[in-house]
Amino acid sequence: MADRVVVVGGGLGGLAAACVAAARGHKVTVLDKNPWMGGKAAVLNLEAPDGSGSFRFDMGPTILTVPRVLRRIYAEAGRDQAKELPLIRLDPQWRCFFEDGTQIDLMADVATMQAEIEKFAPGRGLGEGYRKFQEESRHLHGVSEKFFFWRPVEGVTDTIDMKANLNPNTLRDVLSLKMGQTAAKIIRGHVPDERLAQMLDHYCQYIGSSPYLAPAVVCSIGDMQASEGVWYPVGGTRAVAEGLAKLAGELGAELRTNAEVTGFDIENGAIKGVRVGSETIACDAVISNMDAIRTYKELVGGEPGRKYAKKNFEPACSGVVLYLGLNKRYDHLAHHCFVFSRDAEEEFDAIYKKGEPAPDPTAYLAATSCSDDGTAPAGGEALYVLVHTPHLRPHHDWSKMFPKYRQTILDKLKRTAGMEDIEERIVVESQLTPVDIHERYKVLDGAIYGLASHGSFTGAFKPGNRSKMVKGLYLCGGAAHPGPGMPMVMMSGWIAADALDRDRGGKGMSDAAREAGRREAELAAAAE
Repeated sequence: MADRVVVVGGGLGGLAAACVAAARGHKVTVLDKNPWMGGKAAVLNLEAPDGSGSFRFDMGPTILTVPRVLRRIYAEAGRDQAKELPLIRLDPQWRCFFEDGTQIDLMADVATMQAEIEKFAPGRGLGEGYRKFQEESRHLHGVSEKFFFWRPVEGVTDTIDMKANLNPNTLRDVLSLKMGQTAAKIIRGHVPDERLAQMLDHYCQYIGSSPYLAPAVVCSIGDMQASEGVWYPVGGTRAVAEGLAKLAGELGAELRTNAEVTGFDIENGAIKGVRVGSETIACDAVISNMDAIRTYKELVGGEPGRKYAKKNFEPACSGVVLYLGLNKRYDHLAHHCFVFSRDAEEEFDAIYKKGEPAPDPTAYLAATSCSDDGTAPAGGEALYVLVHTPHLRPHHDWSKMFPKYRQTILDKLKRTAGMEDIEERIVVESQLTPVDIHERYKVLDGAIYGLASHGSFTGAFKPGNRSKMVKGLYLCGGAAHPGPGMPMVMMSGWIAADALDRDRGGKGMSDAAREAGRREAELAAAAE
């Protein structure tokens, strides 16, 4: 008889978990409090006032990397992701605008980027420094794949068996993680130009953390992006959520919206059921895609809830998102752009130490009409603008703070990104503030990315995917291992479902799924 599995939260992590669990033969029910599946990967449509058409925005994540995570999830069901969920590779990956008026494109090919950096800052050896940074990033990526990825992890003892595995090779890998050093230190050690360092710093923004506080291993994202690309799902990020929901449904999962979970039934330390209003759904296991800390505090309660509260996990940053329908495109924008702050240290200090919005913030832009004409009326642009802010503090009143900060953001785009007439081009708009994010998605203090990856020794560790306190409880999402960002969130869902399946004596991963999730570097080495 199939085990009964309830997935709490239909975000990308929960949907990935549902697909894998259902593909392996479990009876799955997905519950989400919202009227849609997909969590932050929601869609916003705004009608142009002149009746010319609609602007379509992805409301949440917009940058997809490490597509092999999706390939593995589809392969679990014997399906081909490329056919069912086509992706477009983007290069340049980002366009970078700096306060001094300079700009540079981040290209996927390391040799090409090395040459571009030499043109950008000639005579300083920074191109060679970038190449060496990418070498280090590639090594950190390999070590991460060996010890952190595709397995349930909560602490260092979950990654390394000190007695069995502490051989010279393992010890060398552990030392190469450069614990005790921050991402910012590694980046500036190779590329000591503040503009280019800012470009590389913003790998940390995938995980909502400061490069001055995040561990060196975060630099592995540089190789993930260079070697595996940046991608745009045909139809936008929303297509990923819709694709996973469709796959889960075709595998037999029941998908229920407007179903808010209010608690778990736990007997003798084991999950027995999930409460939805007056209804109790009996189950053998639960995978929670709700914020891990809020799961323990609000749904588990008791001693586990108190224990996790005492761990004092730091929420990641929050953000303000502007959804701007423009009547005219900016031809000088790429699909993804970063408009960088005047001073990285000032910016990160304000957000992560002082807990206040940065006076001169970095703005991330998604100008999706570059790749998809269907996101805006002819000649227009559905411009997504994200500026990171602190997670919610008691004194923050965004109903009062927002109008002034919106103007700060627009002034930044005018001054640094060559968008002097942006206010004249806006014909319709909407926004999200940290309060909106907190209430829509049940995240901790409005944190977009779950928990911050701060701490140069242990910052990479999050609450584990297999609960050590409640039997039958598994966790996924940005506030669980391996952390935030689209691929990591979906990997967390895979890990949670895989751990559940193995714990229940399941069939495990197929050879096709194993092959689909391998790094391109591994595949190339195997072919030699």
